[in-house]
Amino acid sequence: MRKKLALALTGVATLFALTACGGNAAAPSADLNATLDPANPTVVKVGASPVPQAQILEFVDEKLAKAAGIDLDITEFDDYQLPNAALSDGSIDANFFQHVPFFEDQVKTKGYKLEHGAGILLEPLTAFSKKFADAAAVTDGSTVVLMNDPSNQIRGLRVLEGAGLLSGIVDGDSALSVESDEAKNPKHLKFQEVNAEQVPKFYQEDPTVGVAVVNGNYIKQAKLNMDEVIAVEPTENNPNANILAWRAGEKSTAIAKLDELLHSDEVRTYIKTNWPSGDVIPAF
Repeated sequence: MRKKLALALTGVATLFALTACGGNAAAPSADLNATLDPANPTVVKVGASPVPQAQILEFVDEKLAKAAGIDLDITEFDDYQLPNAALSDGSIDANFFQHVPFFEDQVKTKGYKLEHGAGILLEPLTAFSKKFADAAAVTDGSTVVLMNDPSNQIRGLRVLEGAGLLSGIVDGDSALSVESDEAKNPKHLKFQEVNAEQVPKFYQEDPTVGVAVVNGNYIKQAKLNMDEVIAVEPTENNPNANILAWRAGEKSTAIAKLDELLHSDEVRTYIKTNWPSGDVIPAF
């Protein structure tokens, strides 16, 4: 079953509302000691971004889960902050939306007690431009839209560095610190920081934007023109694979089975078939 929780990041009130909803969840959490039985499948409540994670989970639910003895109750989240809050407060059993650096930053800064599995997919960051044919043509003082969360922002800065627009980017750099550093920002780029899901909207609707660095899961969803790509994040040895996460010490038999299915040949084929342009690629 798949349902959509269309929540924007609106601050404490939204987080409080989510926590309150979590206390009244209809479906029971996955039993840590459940014996999987296809005739009586164990429900696993899992949160995910709509594309591609929820699509992949829906494929697993329809094609693989029943025979494995699990039944997925999928909730879609429209931003990157709520899924770990929902997992931490018990509203869901697992989530599938984040890469390891983002996971580690959330655990460190928010104090979540979570664990994760091995990489499932990679969504390379991609730089788009409607104004410039390639990175070399980007003019002095151009506006660049970047994601505002630290782990993805540093990735975006490195994409721009790889394209020759920035220089000397190191861990800990931010758009704000780089913008005022002429050695790192010789083209005097101006950075606009927004939530990850909003980057395509700013790129498509704001005529002042020169370049936008977009996460792979939003490229197809926003129907971006691949002819406007001017730089792509390297995939070889990329540490930013998306993972399945769960509460520390609560990896049930059903969650372990879900993680196994997400690393199956069937899922690998599904990813390659549905994202042939490489905006989403298997990480196993």
